[in-house]
Amino acid sequence: MQNSPELNGKYLGTITKDFAVVAHTLKDAAYQIKKHGFEYPIFPVSKSVLPIGELLLAKEDVAIAWNFNASYLEEFVQLKLIESERVEDFKKAYKDIDEFCCLFVVDGEFNNFVFIPYPEDED
Repeated sequence: MQNSPELNGKYLGTITKDFAVVAHTLKDAAYQIKKHGFEYPIFPVSKSVLPIGELLLAKEDVAIAWNFNASYLEEFVQLKLIESERVEDFKKAYKDIDEFCCLFVVDGEFNNFVFIPYPEDED
């Protein structure tokens, strides 16, 4: 569950650009998901509509290249996107939601987790 070199090269630029626009919304959503009892918020990201989680930010509505959904670990296990025997590995790799956002990038046959640091607040 490391940041994939393939992800870095092919996707990270456009995702990072969009992430800068939506980071505050994603961070708020992560806190809300956690507040409702789900310890591991995950944000599926795709250029098409995904059947994972709920649509949080549509690319057409926010003028970005990617759609951002909101989900959590338990749904990924139910959908068998994370095998139950790999849950502990996922939890160990998961990063602090105060500092990082967990994205699940889906583009055609490619899908992978990536943790992107939230921009530092400018006060």
